[in-house]
Amino acid sequence: MKRVLAIVILGLALVQVALAQTDVYIGVAAGKEYNKTALAMAKFLPVRPDNPKDLELAEQFRDIIRADLMFSRYFDVKEEPFSPANLSNDPDSLNFWKTLGAGWLVSGKASQNEKVWTFTARLHDLESGRILLEKFYQGEPRAMRRAAHLFSDDIILRVTGRKGLAHSKIAFSNNSTGSKEIYAVDYDGENLVKFTNDRSIALLPRWSQDAARIYYTTYRHDNPDMFEIDLKAGKIRPFATFQGLNIPGGFSPDGQTMVMTLSKGDDPNIYSLNIVTRELKKLLSRFGVSSSPTYAPDGKQIAFISDRAGNPQIFVLDMETNKMRKLTRMNWCDSPNWSPTGEWIVFSGRETVKEKLNIFLTDLTGSQIRRLTSDSGDNEDPSWSPDGRFIAFTSSRRGRRELYIMDADGSAPHPLTDLEGQTYTPNWSP
Repeated sequence: MKRVLAIVILGLALVQVALAQTDVYIGVAAGKEYNKTALAMAKFLPVRPDNPKDLELAEQFRDIIRADLMFSRYFDVKEEPFSPANLSNDPDSLNFWKTLGAGWLVSGKASQNEKVWTFTARLHDLESGRILLEKFYQGEPRAMRRAAHLFSDDIILRVTGRKGLAHSKIAFSNNSTGSKEIYAVDYDGENLVKFTNDRSIALLPRWSQDAARIYYTTYRHDNPDMFEIDLKAGKIRPFATFQGLNIPGGFSPDGQTMVMTLSKGDDPNIYSLNIVTRELKKLLSRFGVSSSPTYAPDGKQIAFISDRAGNPQIFVLDMETNKMRKLTRMNWCDSPNWSPTGEWIVFSGRETVKEKLNIFLTDLTGSQIRRLTSDSGDNEDPSWSPDGRFIAFTSSRRGRRELYIMDADGSAPHPLTDLEGQTYTPNWSP
């Protein structure tokens, strides 16, 4: 089984799984300093002024939304916690926020009952004095952070025209329980959830396009089968159980087709599966050991890893013409992931046999290879944020494999969770 894993994954990343149960500006969006929009945040108020639980909840909502807006780097957040303008939304108070140079104002109110909270939030256009956005949320305590994240993304979309990522999650494998299980965490490292209890090797989670399901590979029945986690129904069931490897790759833009790695008793190869009709199609012939497919955002091409050239390299297949081209000429390449903007493919690899694994970018011609990490342990399994501005990956720079996030130009890397054990194969949700 170890030999099969080593052949298919084509890299140290999953060989280790089986065995052990530079700041460079590259012209991608995350490296740019946007002209930040001045946005004011009033204090969020309790619905019942003398109720300490309401006050605490209001402050929690504000802290989460403020952190989301700051992390987005679209906004210069203006705050005056001791100003009387925090206490009302009348024209005089709105004029106060304008004097700070802000064009927008965010305000909110919250209340906490025994089992249910309520939260009302507004986005004001300070120039016109109009309320541009007003949302009402109600729910149980576990849903509080999601409501705050959703409103943050509504603000970002309304003000900038760009989709936010505060509501997104990152799925990954971790062995802190003694077995590799599938987890997910909010983009900010909060709200950690463990999904599986396979008590075996579970890894390589991949989100569906609607983020309602996660597909992953598990050895719970000894064979590396693919299972589906239905997040809405709260159920886990088999999805692909062919003999040999069943490894999810990624989804087409319409969410109807998955590309995957199957061996079916032969060398691992790239297949596509229509998840509605269950039609299975082999995409490559006479192409050596191939794995790790990832869709281009237009659905017309896939990138994948193949050892056809000797060492594993990145190739691109045109789905319409069936033509292929080789992108890389390195010592080792693994885990490609196509950027949401379509301009770059991020991957892990090494340029020489003696160096650690690092994160790189390549353009679609292969003429530009950009190193994003250096001299900081092994860095593997990169995955783009849905807006293409950040990259999740694993790094051993602190002695064990942990989940990290960095800007798409390699700057500002930071660990995301304090979860014990080793972390593998993160995948950022749509």
